[in-house]
Amino acid sequence: MKLLIVTCLDADRHTVSKLLQSVGINIFSVNETTGYKRNNGQPNLLDNWFGNHNAEFASALFFCFTDDLNAKNAVEALDRRNADQPGRMPLHAFVMPVENKTEVSR
Repeated sequence: MKLLIVTCLDADRHTVSKLLQSVGINIFSVNETTGYKRNNGQPNLLDNWFGNHNAEFASALFFCFTDDLNAKNAVEALDRRNADQPGRMPLHAFVMPVENKTEVSR
């Protein structure tokens, strides 16, 4: 079992939802969050054309518990989307192993 975490801009929430569903992940949670980019006084003029050193982004954090294959397929689908749309803010995915869990009795 894996814990899959995906972060994106809020504007890409629907895209991520559809990508997860396309690889067979139909149960997931989404939290609204704020992403921050702090330049810490080291401006990169290519990234920061108008001189604003700090930025806040309305973002979404998706997470789900899934099997290894679904997690792998989700990361590959997100990588394809990033490659197909290089000018957009990338989608970020992280996969972590789940070592233990509670037992659920039904």
